Amino acid sequence: MEIKDHFILGENIKKFVKSPNHSGNFETGLPDTVVLHYTAGPFKPALNTLTNPRVKASAHLIVDRDGSITQLIPFNLIAWHAGKSSYGNRTGMNKFSLGIEMVNSGPLTQSGNVYRSWFGSAFNPSDVIEATHRNETKPKFWHTYTEEQIQTVSDICRLLIDVYDIKFILGHEEIAPLRKTDPGPAFPLDRLRSKLLMEDRQSEDAAEMPVEGRIAANSLNIRLTPTPEGKRIARPLQKGAKVKILDKSNGWYKVSTEVEGWVFGKYVESI
Repeated sequence: MEIKDHFILGENIKKFVKSPNHSGNFETGLPDTVVLHYTAGPFKPALNTLTNPRVKASAHLIVDRDGSITQLIPFNLIAWHAGKSSYGNRTGMNKFSLGIEMVNSGPLTQSGNVYRSWFGSAFNPSDVIEATHRNETKPKFWHTYTEEQIQTVSDICRLLIDVYDIKFILGHEEIAPLRKTDPGPAFPLDRLRSKLLMEDRQSEDAAEMPVEGRIAANSLNIRLTPTPEGKRIARPLQKGAKVKILDKSNGWYKVSTEVEGWVFGKYVESI
C-alpha cells in the first residue's frame, strides 16, 4: 500500500465513496492521531450512515471483514468520527485525528448457542469472545475481528505513522469513555499500538541527532514536556532562530535558547 495525494492506494482498496460529512483541512502538524472504531453493524449500513449528509458522521476509512478498504475522505480533511471527545488536554478530537472504522457488531447477547447483535443478526460461537471491556468491570460477549482486518489496520497505521508522523493510536472508548465502547476488547489495541509506536520510536532514535538547528516554522512553541499537551514555557520561537539540540524523544527535540524546553522536531532544520 501507499498514500498519494492523501488517498490510500493498493490491492486491498475496494473503492472511494465520497462523504460530504467533513470540515476543512487539518492545521499544520496535524493529524498526529489515529482513532479506531467499530461500525456496530454490517458494511453497507455503515457506509450509508457515514455518507448521509443528514447524519453528520463520517470516517476516513472503513475496513471490511475481508480486510478490504473503502476510503470516504482524504487524509488532509477533518472527518466527523469522534464526536464529543477529549484526550489529555485536548478536546474535540476530530481536528487532531484520522478515523478508521472496522466492520464489527460490537457487544452481543447470548441466546442458547446463538449470539445476537443489537440489530438481530445471529453469530456462531466461533465468532464470539467473552471479555471485560477496559472501562467496565463485568465480562460481556463481543463480536471478534478477523485476522485480515487486524493485519490490514496494522498495515494502515504503520503507513500513516510514516507519512503523517502519527504519535497516538487510540480507541473511541478512550477519548469518549462515558459514551463509547469501540473498538472493544476483541480488538488487540494495546498490543498493536505498542508494537507500531515502539517501532517508530526505535527508528527515530537510530537516526543521528543534530547538535544545532534553525527554526523552520514561522512560529514554534517551546514546551515543558515532549507532547502537544506540554505546558508552554516561553514565547514561541521565531523562524530562523538558532537553537542547541540537547536531546530527542519521539519526534521532539529538547533545545536550549534563553530557556531549555521541547519543540516538535519536524520544524527544526539541522545546521
